Amino acid sequence: MPDIYILGIESSCDETAAAVVRSGEQLISNVVYSQIAAHQAYGGVVPELASREHLRAIVPVVRTALEDAGKSYDTVDAVAVTQGPGLAGSLLVGLSYAKALAFAANKPLIAVNHLEGHIHAVLLEERQKGNVELQFPVLALVVSGGHTHLYLAEAKQDGWVYHNVGQTRDDAAGEAFDKVAKLLELGYPGGPIIDFLAPHGNPDAVRFPFAQIKHRDRNPENRYEPEARRIDFSYSGIKTAVLRYVELHGMRETIARRREALGSIASPAREDYLHNCDKQTLDLVASFQRAMVNDLISKTLTAAREYSAATLLVTGGVAANSELRAGFDREASGEGLPVYFPSPKLSTDNAAMIAAAAYPRFLAGTFAAAELSADAGLRLR
Repeated sequence: MPDIYILGIESSCDETAAAVVRSGEQLISNVVYSQIAAHQAYGGVVPELASREHLRAIVPVVRTALEDAGKSYDTVDAVAVTQGPGLAGSLLVGLSYAKALAFAANKPLIAVNHLEGHIHAVLLEERQKGNVELQFPVLALVVSGGHTHLYLAEAKQDGWVYHNVGQTRDDAAGEAFDKVAKLLELGYPGGPIIDFLAPHGNPDAVRFPFAQIKHRDRNPENRYEPEARRIDFSYSGIKTAVLRYVELHGMRETIARRREALGSIASPAREDYLHNCDKQTLDLVASFQRAMVNDLISKTLTAAREYSAATLLVTGGVAANSELRAGFDREASGEGLPVYFPSPKLSTDNAAMIAAAAYPRFLAGTFAAAELSADAGLRLR
C-alpha cells in the first residue's frame, strides 16, 4: 500500500498545532504554537483570548508544518482535525479552517476525538520503536489540564472501541496542579513548576487523604456506563485542603513576598521560583504532588485489576510528570503490567496525535460530512 500523508490540525484549548504524519506511524513534521505567555497573567486559560490567538496563529502554523514536511496542500492525502471535546470557540477556529482547506484542495476531512488523539500519541511512538503488537484489553488513563478519564479499549476490525470506566467528578488532575500553583504564586502552567520544585521538599510533611467515591455520580451527563463498576476521581477537595493549610499556617505573607519578588523578573525561570520558596512551601508542594500521584496510580491500577487489563497507557499533559511516570513504572511492573507513555513533547496537546488517530479512519473510509460541527462535550466511544 502506498504511503498516506495526513495533515493534522489541533486547536481544542490553548495550543495551535499542525503536523504531518505518514501512514499513522512516522512523524514528518510537528509544529505547536503555545499561548502560555498570553494566559500567564491570568493563571489559567481565558477562552475568548484563546480563540483570538488561534485565529492569529492557525494559518502560519499549518503552512510551517507543510513546509517542514516538504508537502503542500495538494500533496497530502487527507486533512484531520479535532472535533472535540474542548473549548467551543477554540475548536471552531481549527475546524473551520480544516473544512475550508479540505474543500479547496478536494481532500477528505477526518474528524478526531481529542481524547483518542492522546491515546494515539503513545501508539505513534511505540510504532516508531517497532512495538506494534499490544495486548488487549488496553486500559488508558488520559490525564491533563482538562481531562482525567479511564478508558478500556478493545480492538475491532476498523479501529478501537472505548468504554469509559472512570473519570473525574469535578476538577481534572492538571487543573488541580494549575490552581494550587496559582494559589501559591508559582506561575502558569503549574504542573511543570510543581514537578520541578517537589524533589526539594518533604512529600510526607502534609497528609492529604482522598475520599473513596462509592455513590453514583448525580450528574447524568457523566454516567457513561451506568451498569459497570466505575472508578472515579475527585480533585476539588485537595485544592480546598491546600487553601485551608495556607490559611491555618499563616502562609499568606510568604505568598505575597513571592508574588512581589517574582513580579520584578520579566520571565522567571524555574530556579527563580525555587529561590523564592521557603521550606514550608516546598514541603507543601511535595506533599500535594505525592498525594495526587498516589491517587492517580492506585485508582488506575485498581481499574486494571478490575477489568483484567493486559496493557496500560498513560497519556496527556500530566503524563509528563516525572514522579507519576516513575511511580507507574515501579507499581505497574510490580504487577507484571506493561505501561507506556508518550514522550514529553507528545504528552501535551499536539497535532501529530490527531493525524495518527485519523489514519485508521482513512483506511476505513470514515470521512466527515460537510456539515461537521465542533462538539465541546464530545464523548469517546
